[in-house]
Amino acid sequence: MSTAAEKTAAQNSSAQTAAQLTPASLTPAQKTALELGEYAAASPSSYHAADEASRRLQAAGYELLDEAQTWNLVPGGRYVLVREGAVAAFALPADVSADALRYRVFGAHTDSPGFKLKPGGAHTAAGFTQVGVEVYGGVLLNSWLDRELCFAGRLALRDGTTVLARTPGIARIPQLAIHLDRQVNEGLKLDRQQHTVPVIGLEVCGGDVLALLAESAGVSADQVVGHDVITAPVQEAALFGASQELLACSRMDNLSSTFAGLRAMEELDTKNLTAVSVFISNDHEEVGSETRTGASGPMLADILERVSISVGADREAHLRAIAGSICISADAGHAVHPNYPERHDPQVRPTLGEGLLLKLNAVQRYATDAVGTAEWARLCDEAGVQYQPFVSNNAMPCGSTIGPLTATRLGMTVVDAGIPLLSMHSAREMAAVEDVEALVKVAAAHLG
Repeated sequence: MSTAAEKTAAQNSSAQTAAQLTPASLTPAQKTALELGEYAAASPSSYHAADEASRRLQAAGYELLDEAQTWNLVPGGRYVLVREGAVAAFALPADVSADALRYRVFGAHTDSPGFKLKPGGAHTAAGFTQVGVEVYGGVLLNSWLDRELCFAGRLALRDGTTVLARTPGIARIPQLAIHLDRQVNEGLKLDRQQHTVPVIGLEVCGGDVLALLAESAGVSADQVVGHDVITAPVQEAALFGASQELLACSRMDNLSSTFAGLRAMEELDTKNLTAVSVFISNDHEEVGSETRTGASGPMLADILERVSISVGADREAHLRAIAGSICISADAGHAVHPNYPERHDPQVRPTLGEGLLLKLNAVQRYATDAVGTAEWARLCDEAGVQYQPFVSNNAMPCGSTIGPLTATRLGMTVVDAGIPLLSMHSAREMAAVEDVEALVKVAAAHLG
């Protein structure tokens, strides 16, 4: 492990100011971080995140599967499928067999907190056109104020098909001026119904979000009969910090992990695989995962069973394969906040740029155990990256991930890990560029 002085010297020797930064001067970690930003920009909704991952994997040679059709899988084959806002991909070893079947799974989720478009269309108030939205997930409400927002998601048409759609940055939730609330800096309290209604324009100009969404998808607005549409900030990801060592980006919880799994699968070489490599990014983690595309649903279990059947495994062989398999549940976690150190465990103090998080929790809000810890340590050694443990302050409630749900549903060993963040669930989160690249390397070591 490098000392703080060595790390500082290394950063200073290659540091570029914002004015000096050019594509040629970017470090590998900075390039990877900005690639994450590009993926996030292409993925304003879970449906876009799944579609973009599928598009990229097909470009890398993966065959698109239809869950409603028979799968004709071949040894050495690479496959991808999309179920609404969830995506999965897998690669079979060239010599795969029922007797030696094992799975190495990398799991994440595609959804992020935001505001979901309500039915009912636009309404007017005080000369403005507004639309109703519903809070989705654990939104850090104040961070969404005074940001330009797009609407993105899927539209269901009268013929039963669905299309993806997104608007430009047409919406904003304006904050009340301090002149009209002199005590605001003593404590901001937002009513989720009254104070988070986006403005989409002036009343005299009108405005129809669904019409704009339909236009973006190339369909007629009168064909739209349903929608699953969420807001997303349109500001691009950016490097910042004295050495450009930090990344500001929306939806890093949890597109950082989806991106890492995607990159690992894009670059996967099936020639030396000893287990079936599986990447899955479920939807609806931020609201409990209890959907057909969430981690509590059957998607991963269905895929693994169908793969086992394809290689001739009976029920006994399939259960043996599951028992000998392992899943990395990758989800962003908390670094110690420099302005709120008392909110974290007093001894276990993970920080940005000092390694990936290994998440541990006594009451199993995270699934990591001692066996999983040993596997994680091995993977990090193989990938040449550092890791640091994360535990919650006993006085603070602990969040959870798809990890315990996957372990419960499948019975395989699961390790909870991810990149450390500040401003989690903000409209714009913060990470270290080195940590983004580290997770890509560990995903590649696990899946390869």
